[in-house]
Amino acid sequence: MTMTESAADPRFPVGTFQRDVEATPERRREWIGSIAETPARFRAAVEGLSDQQLDTPYRDGGWTVRQLAHHVPDSHMNAYTRFKLGLTEENPTIKTYDEAAWAELEDTRSTPVASSLTALELLHERWVNLLRSISDEQWARTINHPDHGPMRLDMLLAMYAWHGRHHVAHVTALRERMGW
Repeated sequence: MTMTESAADPRFPVGTFQRDVEATPERRREWIGSIAETPARFRAAVEGLSDQQLDTPYRDGGWTVRQLAHHVPDSHMNAYTRFKLGLTEENPTIKTYDEAAWAELEDTRSTPVASSLTALELLHERWVNLLRSISDEQWARTINHPDHGPMRLDMLLAMYAWHGRHHVAHVTALRERMGW
């Protein structure tokens, strides 16, 4: 699927994640910048939405905006832990989790979106500080993902930079389609 084809697909408004990108120091700085911007971009994307709008799926069969607002910090908390494991252990096997089941838990329905937006901001402050401290040699360290096999930290960085843009675009594309 090309980026153009993906952009037309509401599941992948910024295209699918590309694992085969070259991780140069410049690209890593760009990806860290993208991760640093994610909390403000997500906050702006949901700004002013009513409860009814927050409970609107971003596409047929997709999660609601509210579920997305809670999913991003859930996912990025796991990412932060994965980076710390990758920096302190030799090729650790990371724990996966059932994202769809997490999105259905009561805290996703009852916790204000503002709480998850604040959690995302605070988490990213620490995560970006960690990411900026990683040496060129450390970016080659790996984690073992049970579903994807060994992953270098720089590819994990690229994936989470994409992940933030991906979910912000779910909300902004919905707002555009709905005229919000």
